[in-house]
Amino acid sequence: MKPENTSASAIFADQSIGATVRIVVESILARIRSETFAADERLPSERTLASELGVARNTVREALEVLDGLGVIRRRAGSGSFVVGTQEAAESQASSDVAAETSPLDLQVMRGILEPDMVRLAIVNMAPRRIEELGKILSDMEDVQTDAGKFARLEDEFHRQLAAGTGNPLLIACYDLVIQARRQSFRAALNKRHLTPNRIRDFQRRYNSLFNAITARDIETASEFMKLQLVEEQKILLQSE
Repeated sequence: MKPENTSASAIFADQSIGATVRIVVESILARIRSETFAADERLPSERTLASELGVARNTVREALEVLDGLGVIRRRAGSGSFVVGTQEAAESQASSDVAAETSPLDLQVMRGILEPDMVRLAIVNMAPRRIEELGKILSDMEDVQTDAGKFARLEDEFHRQLAAGTGNPLLIACYDLVIQARRQSFRAALNKRHLTPNRIRDFQRRYNSLFNAITARDIETASEFMKLQLVEEQKILLQSE
């Protein structure tokens, strides 16, 4: 997907994206289109962008997640965010096509295959610094009260950090595709209907328990959490049919 062909309708189809985040997305896109940020170039840090644009760092992070989901940038764990080059854009478009063709049931099956063992590998391999980053994402998740879209995006980021913690580049790439599939339009509608404030609070408690298991390097408890979470999400999916 080329930045110049990225329409406003594509960016803002998800109505859960806040107005300030949209402005930041447009600002960064404008710089990419003008080649102020060139192909394959690393973007300034979240802190720098937040200072330049006069917004909170969390807002910049959400905007980068939107751009990443569109294939305009790629976020590389431990390295930052990079503007997608021509070849990578073609690969990204191919991945987007696969994600678009993935049904909710196909997605749940793939997550059931990946996530329990993903958390096992992450616990074995995650450095303390990466666990601290996971804790920061959890703190942002715990600040959410009613915004289902924001909670879902942070949940994706939490899982992305776990995937990165495995240190396995193939698994990381596979899970990036899972996240693309999770961001399809059916999920936004599902979140709006079922991710109520009470359920958000329940999920916050669960993710807190998962984080405690990760920090304790308790593989079995963390893996069991992932399985139970998938069961819960399967119930929500069945309720929507």
